[in-house]
Amino acid sequence: MVGDLDGETRRLREEGPLTRMELLGVPAWTVTHHAEARRLLTDPRLVKDINRWTLFRTGVVTREWPLIGMIDAGRSMFTVDGAEHRRLRTKTAQAVTPRRLEQLRPAIEEITARLLDDLAEQGADGRTVDLKAVFAHPLPMSVISHLMGVDPDLHPRLRELYTAFFSMLTPQDERLAAIDELDGIFAEMVREKTARPADDLTSALILADEGGEPLTEEEVVGNLKAMVAAGHETTIGLILNAVRALLTHPDQLRMVLDGEIGWDTVVEETLRWDTPTTHLLMRFATEDIQVGDQVVPEGDGVVISYRAIGRDTAQHGEDADAFDITRPTPIRHMTFGHGPHICPGAALSRLEAVIALPALFARFPALALAVPVEEIRNQPVLTQNDLQSFPVRLDGHPDGAR
Repeated sequence: MVGDLDGETRRLREEGPLTRMELLGVPAWTVTHHAEARRLLTDPRLVKDINRWTLFRTGVVTREWPLIGMIDAGRSMFTVDGAEHRRLRTKTAQAVTPRRLEQLRPAIEEITARLLDDLAEQGADGRTVDLKAVFAHPLPMSVISHLMGVDPDLHPRLRELYTAFFSMLTPQDERLAAIDELDGIFAEMVREKTARPADDLTSALILADEGGEPLTEEEVVGNLKAMVAAGHETTIGLILNAVRALLTHPDQLRMVLDGEIGWDTVVEETLRWDTPTTHLLMRFATEDIQVGDQVVPEGDGVVISYRAIGRDTAQHGEDADAFDITRPTPIRHMTFGHGPHICPGAALSRLEAVIALPALFARFPALALAVPVEEIRNQPVLTQNDLQSFPVRLDGHPDGAR
């Protein structure tokens, strides 16, 4: 399962801009080319409301389907459209403005420095250390928790629950139990902050009443749950994929370390070439929609295959399958989405990466893979480009050059 992302991506792309796919027994359409995705992501006939999905409405898809939790995720800015979407999104968007992000920078730098100390301790004396477990996972989890007001003591349990939720090998009864426990954790957190507000985004969502009706407890919980999930998963992938790309392209790494290419360019090329999200589930057609010479019938589900879109040769050139930070044209990708539902945390994820990556390589200039790159495996996850682990040596290792 997800053992050949490059091959899967190539086959999807070659099928055309819109093709049929099967998601664990459930048929759907997927859009795989940049231009068509850009149009569909702003098409009001494609909505997030799961009740417009014929397979769900008729009972073909139930809570026994392993991917249901990624679509039927409660009421939040990620699951509604139009005016209701704007109402639920406004306060969150205000929390991640450029000014607020700059206020977060010292906290991100402090967390990064602390985790680099942990990495140095665990990787001392030539020991192999898991960059994901020690650095790439706790960094975005700590940052999003700082922003949302999540108790750091919850981090170990949250990691277990999210791993169970995303893995396709988790029995469905255990996945549903994980979803229920996550709902309970965040509902209790919202109740506590309702009673004792703090200086965090969750409290701000509870107290927000400008621009119309205040958010309900269910809506605050939905936004909180979605922000924590998306706010750490995407950045884990971005950091690890950038490190893997640079370590396997040493000439490009040298250009970055010599200051010839900026870290922001590394981030954008990584987001295009090795997207943290492979497939985003799902939107639903409220009427027949023509896409090229195909038609998405009313009531069908549409997946956005961001990894295939990032490798679209019509958008990025015939060398779209190559990692190349020296591309002569600006890297215009849509990895964080497009249109009304564009990821509200995109700027935060970018900021974390442009702080974490140079700090990592400055502290450990001999950083190298501890195993051949082919041995780095993906988790059995259909929607995220989620690595099982990322073993490295801080003092260099010949396998890093393979």
